Amino acid sequence: MPELAPLVTSTLADYYEEVRDKAHGLVDPLSTDQIWRKPYPYGNSIGHLLLHLTGNLNHYIGAGIAKTGYVRNRPLEFTDTSRLSKEQVLANFDRAIDMAAATIRKQSAADLQVPYSDPTEPLSNTHFAVFFRMAAHAYHHVGQMIYLAKEVSRA
Repeated sequence: MPELAPLVTSTLADYYEEVRDKAHGLVDPLSTDQIWRKPYPYGNSIGHLLLHLTGNLNHYIGAGIAKTGYVRNRPLEFTDTSRLSKEQVLANFDRAIDMAAATIRKQSAADLQVPYSDPTEPLSNTHFAVFFRMAAHAYHHVGQMIYLAKEVSRA
């Protein structure tokens, strides 16, 4: 039986890139103003969700596994008022996805089983668990972006 790790790492890395492509498909037609617009008084804007995903990947995969030295400011991901351009937000997100995919592709079978510990993510106890859970987290927020993109396009 062939080793499972190359299939797992390739599939996971490809999935992160699919998430990136889906986010671009939603955001590319929108203006910078639209990505920062909140269609309801509650919830987040698309821009803040992209900042959050960028921070999430840079924290859990970048700092936690790739040892990039990234220091996260999670509250700012949801409150940042700088309103970066759509292009800059996407470029930062793309770099986080690229880093995550590259890190995943470097993992051996043994690497996937390395213990992982972060008090803010207690269920992610191995590298594989981090990659898997962050992929699910990313697509959860892309699902929110699908709805938000429809709403801000109507306005």
